[in-house]
Amino acid sequence: MQLIGMLDSPYVRRVAISLQLLDLPFEHQSLSVFRTFDEFSRINPVVKAPTLVCDDGTVLMDSTLILQYAEALAGRSLFPKEPAALAQALRTVGLALAACEKAVQIVYERGLRPAEKQHEPWVTRVTGQLLAACDGLETRLNAQALNVSRATLGQAEVSTAVAWQFIQQMLPAEVPAERYPLLCVLSGAAEALPEFCAAPHGDSTYRAS
Repeated sequence: MQLIGMLDSPYVRRVAISLQLLDLPFEHQSLSVFRTFDEFSRINPVVKAPTLVCDDGTVLMDSTLILQYAEALAGRSLFPKEPAALAQALRTVGLALAACEKAVQIVYERGLRPAEKQHEPWVTRVTGQLLAACDGLETRLNAQALNVSRATLGQAEVSTAVAWQFIQQMLPAEVPAERYPLLCVLSGAAEALPEFCAAPHGDSTYRAS
């Protein structure tokens, strides 16, 4: 399998980390949807990161759909089976993905749109949504132990840690770390794990350990 996309994307990174936790070998091409648009488009004309090229050549996109396929391939899941626990994990993943979505919107607004065309009321609204998602994640961590290891790591923890690292790398002023001490603890423990170290946030390429 080949994972296409840059690890500065939280969506690409959650897939790269999850594939390792599922013990699924893969290669990674660090292609940008901006700088290497043409090269990316030859693999996936939609140019959406992450893209996964399956062993049979099937091209998948969207991190959640890719991970659904990966779990079927691995024959196991990073989600709990029991319905109540599953609902709680899905709630956490939903908050993490919402935080990623809102953070990406702010990054694109600030980085791509000319200053004279930026709409501050919209940025304020999206920032409020981002903070609400982070508040929700911090509250959920209050209710559970922060015992992070490969054995205890599920998709809820992976998505939360990846989202938090992305936010702190890209929007530290908008989302102050001191407001979220438990997210900082979770992130620090997760980022020390081999699966996270092998796929660090930024302009790098995953290398199997």
